[in-house]
Amino acid sequence: MSARTAITATAVVAAVAGTVLMPLSAYAAPATGGAPALRIELGAPVPSGPLTRGGATESFDLTVTNPGDKAAPFHPWLLGNLGSPIALKKTDVVFKVDEINAPDTASFIGQQDGGWQGVFYPAGKSLSAGFEVPAGGKLKWKVTVGLGKGYPVNSDAFELRASTTSHELAPDGQASLTLKAAPSTGPAAKLSTHFEDNGSCDGAKDASLCKQLNLWYRHEGVAFSSDLVTRLTVKFPGDVKNPDTQVRVMVGGKWTDVHPDRNGDFMLPKMPKDFDGVSADTFALQVKLGPKTQITRPTLVTLQAGVALDEKKVEYISTTATDFKLAPAKQATAKPEQPKTEQSKPAKPAGSTTTQVSQTASSSAVTPVTAPAGGTPQASGSLAHTGSDSNTGLYAGLAAVLVALGGAAAWLGARRRGGATRA
Repeated sequence: MSARTAITATAVVAAVAGTVLMPLSAYAAPATGGAPALRIELGAPVPSGPLTRGGATESFDLTVTNPGDKAAPFHPWLLGNLGSPIALKKTDVVFKVDEINAPDTASFIGQQDGGWQGVFYPAGKSLSAGFEVPAGGKLKWKVTVGLGKGYPVNSDAFELRASTTSHELAPDGQASLTLKAAPSTGPAAKLSTHFEDNGSCDGAKDASLCKQLNLWYRHEGVAFSSDLVTRLTVKFPGDVKNPDTQVRVMVGGKWTDVHPDRNGDFMLPKMPKDFDGVSADTFALQVKLGPKTQITRPTLVTLQAGVALDEKKVEYISTTATDFKLAPAKQATAKPEQPKTEQSKPAKPAGSTTTQVSQTASSSAVTPVTAPAGGTPQASGSLAHTGSDSNTGLYAGLAAVLVALGGAAAWLGARRRGGATRA
C-alpha cells in the first residue's frame, strides 16, 4: 500500500462577514448590581421527527425572562454538540432566528476550537449591543435548525445549549435541547488500526538503535466526513526529562522527519477519508533516540497512535499501541587527553606582560593543571580556571613584573618587617 505524500493543515475560522465570535470570557459581566437573574426556556421542536441530512428543518421557541425589578442586558449564545469526534463546519447546520416578541433580529453561525456556535443580536447593531429585557418582562424568538448534507455520518443527534456571552443568567438559567438525527444511509464508518513490527531501520543488526514499524489503517462502512488526523505519543518509564525521541515517516518514497509539538507528540500526515478508494492503507515509520537523550541503556518504551477526525476536536476514533526497546546510539570511545607538563617560559619584560597574561588566561579553561606527588603545585604553562579570570590575570601580571625586576625578595622582606612591627 502507498504512504501519504503530503502534509496538509486545516483551520477553523471563527469569523462571519468580518465579525469574530469571541469566547465566553471575552465579555465583561453586566454592571446591573446584584447577581444575574435572567432565565432561558426552550420549547418543543416542531415537527418532532428526526432531522435528515439536507432535509426539512425544525423550529422551537426561545424565551428569556427577567424576574428582576430592573432592565437587564441579554447576549444570546447557542452552543452545538453533535456527540461526534469531528468538528462541525458552518455549512453542516442550518440556523435562523426570527423575532416573535423581540426587536428585529439578525443571526449568524460561528466556530471556535472545533465547536459550533449560533449567535443572534439586534438587527443593524453590533454583536456587543445585545438586547434589553425589561424588568418583570420577557422576549421571545423562533429558532430554526436543520442538518446540512455534510453533517457527520457517525452522529445521531444534535444538542443545543442556550446561554449568553456575558454571564447574564441565573445559576439555573441555562436550557438545552437535543434534536435527533436520522441515521446516514449505509453502514456506519468504522476504523481499526494496528502496528506491524518491521525490524530495524535499513536492515541494521540492532533494532533498539532505530526501530522501524508500519502503522495500518483499516476502514469499514461509508467514507468518513473528513481526513484522518494521527497523533503519535512515545511513553518512557520513570522520570526521563529529555528522551530526545526522533520520528520519521515515509513520504513520496523518502524518509521525512516529523518534528514534535510542544507536548512532545508527533503529528503524522493526514490520511484521506476514503483511503483513495481502498479499504486499508499504511504509514511506514522509524523511531530512534537523538544525541541529546538522557537515556543511557536499552529501555522499554510504548508507542501509541491515536486517530481523530479533526485537529481542533481531538476525540480518538481508534487507538493502538506497541512496546519495544530503544537505546542511545553507540559512540566511539575517545582517548583521554594527555595533560601538558612542560615548564612555563620565563616572563617577558614589563612592556609585554599584558600580552603574555592574556594568552595564558585564554587557554586556562581547556588545559589541566598537573599536581606532583609531593603536593606542591608545579607550573604547567597555564592558569587553573577558577571563575575569577579578571582577578587571576591581574595578580599574575603583578607577579610577573616583580619577578622580572627582581623585586620579589624586597616584597617578602617588607612583609616580614611589617609583621614584626605589628607584633
